[in-house]
Amino acid sequence: MTPITQSEINKAAWGACDTFRGVVDPSIYKDYVLTMLFLKYVSDVWKDHKASYAAQYSDSPELVAAMMERETFKLPETASFDALYGRRHEPGNGERIDKALHAIEEANGSKLRDVFQDISFNSNKLGDEEQKNDILRHLLEDFAKPALDLRPSRVGNLDIIGGAYEYLISRFAATAGKKAGEFYTPAEVSELMARLVDPQPGDDICDPTCGSASLLMKCGRLIREGGSKAYALFGQEAIGSTWALAKMNLFLHGEENHQIEWGDTIRNPKLRTSDDMLRHFDVVVANPPFSLDKWGVESAEADKFARFRRGIPPKSKGDYAFILHMIETLKPKSGRMAVVVPHGVLFRGSSEGKIRQKLIEENLLDAVIGLPEKLFFGTGIPAAILVFRKEKADDSVLFIDASREFVPGTNQNALDMTLIKKILATHQARETVEKYAYRASLAEIIENDFNLNIPRYVDTFEEEEEIDLMAVRAERQKLKSEMGELEDRMEGFLKELGYGA
Repeated sequence: MTPITQSEINKAAWGACDTFRGVVDPSIYKDYVLTMLFLKYVSDVWKDHKASYAAQYSDSPELVAAMMERETFKLPETASFDALYGRRHEPGNGERIDKALHAIEEANGSKLRDVFQDISFNSNKLGDEEQKNDILRHLLEDFAKPALDLRPSRVGNLDIIGGAYEYLISRFAATAGKKAGEFYTPAEVSELMARLVDPQPGDDICDPTCGSASLLMKCGRLIREGGSKAYALFGQEAIGSTWALAKMNLFLHGEENHQIEWGDTIRNPKLRTSDDMLRHFDVVVANPPFSLDKWGVESAEADKFARFRRGIPPKSKGDYAFILHMIETLKPKSGRMAVVVPHGVLFRGSSEGKIRQKLIEENLLDAVIGLPEKLFFGTGIPAAILVFRKEKADDSVLFIDASREFVPGTNQNALDMTLIKKILATHQARETVEKYAYRASLAEIIENDFNLNIPRYVDTFEEEEEIDLMAVRAERQKLKSEMGELEDRMEGFLKELGYGA
């Protein structure tokens, strides 16, 4: 059997979106396509396992049934993709798919509880009954194509499915405009952030605004690449459909050890200990919504976890609310974090200025890294990464201006591995690099009134070459003389051709 490649599966899965294009907005149909990919995969795995047992115990159907009962994932017979595909020409596709998804939830208890409650294939978002039934028939047919036969015996490595899922999520982010940042952090930014916090075996890793969990999984992958599976992933996500994406994404990547909660991290942090305190983590990473309005200022003063004791962020800008929450969830010694912020966080005054001053005085800030513009989906503004540590070797802060080096794109710029490695090496060395990085002492930051605006520390000014006016004048005279000669010659040619006066 010819092995299937990642790009072939990616292409086939993206092709399934053609069913919706021009009929339903991408921000809506992404959930249907991703859920169908999930259903097709778990159905194909189930079918593969059953075929394997049937071949092994061909004379004992009872033993095959008993072995299937012991599978860690359960798929009710009527809820399989094949069962739905077989009835695709009948009315009621939407209702049947919804029932199948709920049956899968019921059969798998804690693993997939509530994952499908925020999506309905029977929704009128897909048009009237006839149009909806037609769209869903096409969708089932798209996923029944041989290219999307996702049985492990055919595709091999489990991660090829996770890869297809990530690919679709990133493609949807690229076409979803402003909303995209809510569910996806660009892969190269995730890579950079994960390496900055350097996850180690045994670490508890958290993303309090986890989106589709791509950043969390990047941290886990770094530990796995080192040969260990000893880590745990934790996350919280406020948007129901995005939380469901995260749960499916983790499942498809074979991430067993995780706890992802659904809810508003600021108003109702759900990652708590048995005595109802905030849970602490070795690593905390996040790409929170930029300058979120209505983030929950009304409950901040009475916050039972005392997250806002350094000050309450302005009600129309929630950036420091997320930063303070993250700081509060760091383990006392090993805790380290990386967070994406808009540049205003570095220099805005008032309550934000006071919070910033306290974080610096407590010697928690480790580095400020300026990123290029147009890196993030849904916003063209340049952002920065702030790195915090509970334990630092000294009280200096490293500033890196990486804003001028990027791989340009039409709508989106990118970082490649060379640029990421340059940032990481500079962060590791913690030394000043002309026009790129500066290691500032606490005294210098105090002198700047705790303003962290990168140009105050990293001088990127390029001296313009001095202009020799006499040389320019001489060149001009020479050109004038040559122009005169050309005019005379042209005049001569015109006379020869009979056009002269």
